[in-house]
Amino acid sequence: MAVPAKPPNPHFGRHVGIRFDSAGNGRSRWYVDIADIHMNPNRVLHGGVTYSLVDQAMGAALYSVLQPGEAGTTLEIKINYVRAAKQGRLVCEAWLVQREGDVAVLESEVLAGDALICKGLGTYIVLAPRGVERPPQEPEPARPQEAK
Repeated sequence: MAVPAKPPNPHFGRHVGIRFDSAGNGRSRWYVDIADIHMNPNRVLHGGVTYSLVDQAMGAALYSVLQPGEAGTTLEIKINYVRAAKQGRLVCEAWLVQREGDVAVLESEVLAGDALICKGLGTYIVLAPRGVERPPQEPEPARPQEAK
């Protein structure tokens, strides 16, 4: 299922200044124009703005492939910051790497022009539609006990 041409921007994303560019087929693209309010005390972009941009983009990439009634939410995000940003536009491209059952892994890159600002890796859980139970998954085989 593809997301609408322009998915709704949640209140927090609007507050931070995150804007939609495109989404579909397990990919999405969002951006933010750096403003004074985004700066940390060292006068560089606060890492939380970048994190929010990454989460928004990866979430939208996931939503673009969900089935009707499914929802997704973030379990974990790891970000490797490469360089600081001080001005201009940050663009985040995100894509689905793999979905197995109710777990999805996504990646993203944030660029300022051609400069890599950070890379993100996220794990998301896919929630079944309300009132629908998923069949139980096969348990993993037990690990052998370590000899003492």
